Amino acid sequence: MIDLHTHTIYSDGVLIPAELARRARVRGYTALAFTDHVDFSNLEFVLERLRAACETLAAGFGMTLLPGVELTHLPPALIGRGVEEARKLGAKIVVVHGESLVEPVAAGTNRAAIEARADILAHPGLLSESEAGLAAANGVFLEITTRRGHALGNGRVAALARACGAGLLLNNDAHAPGDLVTEEMAEKIVLGAGLQADEWLKMQENARHLVEERR
Repeated sequence: MIDLHTHTIYSDGVLIPAELARRARVRGYTALAFTDHVDFSNLEFVLERLRAACETLAAGFGMTLLPGVELTHLPPALIGRGVEEARKLGAKIVVVHGESLVEPVAAGTNRAAIEARADILAHPGLLSESEAGLAAANGVFLEITTRRGHALGNGRVAALARACGAGLLLNNDAHAPGDLVTEEMAEKIVLGAGLQADEWLKMQENARHLVEERR
């Protein structure tokens, strides 16, 4: 299992990086990205601490740990700048908080994230067909999420990704220990979104390739 969208105490998660990594390792995860919520007020602060955590913890836990961010509720016009600055500051994985069914994310966020070539557009339940096509063209992964509420849009995201050839990833958007699902439960969520077993295997392959590229 690989999870490239998680949160620690450096945003609204409840665990320090070490505990989140340890709990994930015990559950069988081999790679994890810490992607705390950021805007321009805390981007540098958060990344400095997550980079330090990844550098010191990875070897001890025998797993790949990647420092990242989730750009959250930024005005769409600022998302491109946010992606660029996050990469300059050492983010290995850049996630953008997509237009979800359960949060008032600004319209235009999905497209701005895809145009900026973020790595992952998180739980984009209000995704359009044209945005899915652009994600496929720009190599931006669309997220199928295990997180309650955000998961309401999984079926739409899965169907549009399949129709347009966009890449998919499965992430937990973990904020607490109980959010780290087992591989068995992850597969059930993927199948429940209308995807097939071979597509679940492809999602895992996508995650492995992204980790290898960014580690």
